[in-house]
Amino acid sequence: MWEQSADGEVLPMCNLYNITTTQEAIRQWTRALRDISGNLEPSVDIYPNQQAPVVRNVADGSRELANLRWGMPTPAERMRGNADSGTTNIRNPQYAHWLPYLGIENRCVVPVTSFAEPSPQPGDKDPETGVQKNFWFALSEERPLFFFAGLWTPWHGVRKVKEGPGDHELYGFLTTRPNALIAPIHEKAMPVILTTLEETELWLTAPWSEAKKLQRPAPDDALVIVEKPATQIKFPAEPPAQGSLF
Repeated sequence: MWEQSADGEVLPMCNLYNITTTQEAIRQWTRALRDISGNLEPSVDIYPNQQAPVVRNVADGSRELANLRWGMPTPAERMRGNADSGTTNIRNPQYAHWLPYLGIENRCVVPVTSFAEPSPQPGDKDPETGVQKNFWFALSEERPLFFFAGLWTPWHGVRKVKEGPGDHELYGFLTTRPNALIAPIHEKAMPVILTTLEETELWLTAPWSEAKKLQRPAPDDALVIVEKPATQIKFPAEPPAQGSLF
């Protein structure tokens, strides 16, 4: 899993976030009238190529909460092998590959309560997970709900060779330059976060000329570093893909 930079360069990044909230909270915030996502666990860690909830616009003008697969289609010039495990994050939406996805019909918001960035120190292992230590970020110690500014699309192809070709609905989210809190840990980027009703409405409804203004770093005091979620105090059931988030 990778992030696409402004010039098409692929950047390795961490890919992990957590959702600890309720479907009702997500629906109320986004005014989603339809919910086809099934049951959301009380706390769940999201890794690349997994299904996860997003809220998107649908053809009848309403919004729905649905489970999509994390990782947008990879630009053809960056494909390696016969399977496309996806591009999780989008740094430059003006890159030609992303232009078809910028309309409101392809925009979504991704619910999240905390997200991870790996320690920049090589070999800095977390003894409780057995993998590289992560720094976790949230709006506060209480970890209230917020959203990533996302894009989604239907897609037909191979995500994993063993699965073969199939029809999928995919999502990814935008990144931008890091703020002062994140820069010492990840100097290249941070996710584009939406923390108010007004911001989520703008992302889901405004023309691109207006919505693109949301692709900016969060204020330096918008996030805090928190303890890892309880779901992390074990080895992940399936190790995360190489490459990453932000």
